[in-house]
Amino acid sequence: MATSSTPATLDDLSKQISVLKNDIASLTSALGEYGKAKSNEVGRNAKATVHELSAAGRDRAVDAQKQAEEFVQTQPTAALGIAAGIGFIVGLITARR
Repeated sequence: MATSSTPATLDDLSKQISVLKNDIASLTSALGEYGKAKSNEVGRNAKATVHELSAAGRDRAVDAQKQAEEFVQTQPTAALGIAAGIGFIVGLITARR
C-alpha cells in the first residue's frame, strides 16, 4: 500500500478496489442471510399467531354453541320464536332478489 509520501500506483489502487469489492460482496451476503433469517422468524411468528387465534376462535364458537343449546333447552318457546323470525327475515331478503 502507498504511504502518504509515495503516490499510489495503479497496481495499489487495483488491489484496494479488489479488497473493497470482496468486502462489499461479503456484506451483501451477510445482509442476505440476515434478511432470510428475519423472514423465517417472522413467518414462524405469524404461523404461531394464526394458530393461537384459530384456537381462540374455535373455543369461542364452542362456547357460543353451548350457550345456544342451553338457551334452547331452558327457553324452547323463545328459541322457536327467534328461529321463526330469523327465517321470515331471510325469506324476505332472498325473495327480493
